[in-house]
Amino acid sequence: MTHPPWVEEFPGAITVSNAEGIILEMNDAAAKSYQEDGGKALIDSDLIECHPEPVRDKVKRLLETREPNVYTFEKDGVKKLVYQSPWYQKGRHAGLMELEIEIPFQMSHFVRDS
Repeated sequence: MTHPPWVEEFPGAITVSNAEGIILEMNDAAAKSYQEDGGKALIDSDLIECHPEPVRDKVKRLLETREPNVYTFEKDGVKKLVYQSPWYQKGRHAGLMELEIEIPFQMSHFVRDS
């Protein structure tokens, strides 16, 4: 599938699956992030099977409950934010989207009142 240039060149990894957990799309950053596992060859693969336990159960729950999951992690001196969320098409649950983006260790936090 052809994406708009901003999607392919976006610095964060974007991976999209359908409601059954089959990977539909990955941008260039996601393909690079999962290069050792096959990169874009993972498209049409089962998202659940791409993960070890206990992550498999977590992915299954996300697909079933349609709740978002947000966390940060650090690996090789790089801190990343992961945002996993259900996505919808015409109001119907269509699958799971994951955004993974590098963030600074120290970052500003603002409280904005209305």
